Amino acid sequence: MKSARCTCGVDEAGRGPLAGPVYAAAVILDPARRIRGLEDSKQLAPAVRVELAERIRTRALAWAVASASVAEIDALNILQAALLAMRRAVTALAVVPELALIDGLHCPQLPIEVRAIVDGDAKVKAISAASILAKTARDAEMVRLSERYPQYGFERHKGYPTPEHLALLQRFGPCEVYRRSFAPVRALLTDGEQAALFPLDPQ
Repeated sequence: MKSARCTCGVDEAGRGPLAGPVYAAAVILDPARRIRGLEDSKQLAPAVRVELAERIRTRALAWAVASASVAEIDALNILQAALLAMRRAVTALAVVPELALIDGLHCPQLPIEVRAIVDGDAKVKAISAASILAKTARDAEMVRLSERYPQYGFERHKGYPTPEHLALLQRFGPCEVYRRSFAPVRALLTDGEQAALFPLDPQ
């Protein structure tokens, strides 16, 4: 009987926020150490996510979390930065997988077989586990950033463009952890800052 292929699930967290890095995680689950309750991280209460993240780190055959910085997001665009974070997570795994199952429509470039699965975080347990690790790691980073920049309320909205966050951004202006290529932030930049971020191509 042919043995199952070594497969990792991969997902990202933080494509939509206006501030902070984008995170990704890769997880190879251990079939002998099952984890109950794995599902799309967005469907789980924060406390449940944190508890499951600890179980994943304890019971998985291998796991890794990586990120792409705000500077990389602005330089590459958010999709390419998310794919970069995914690639970093997979290549950081202590066990080399044969197949990577990626949540969504787009796959990072990897030296192994990759397969995109739409709604994979709800369909594939390894992707669910990756979504939980990525989400909890990013949320923790936004809480850390809130201690440095308490005026923005990052611990509450995690950088997403909520009405409260947009009002605070308008009041205080963007600091260094904001994604300047995102429209609500870009609109608050001076002409010089916008020109530096998006230089005109010489003709």
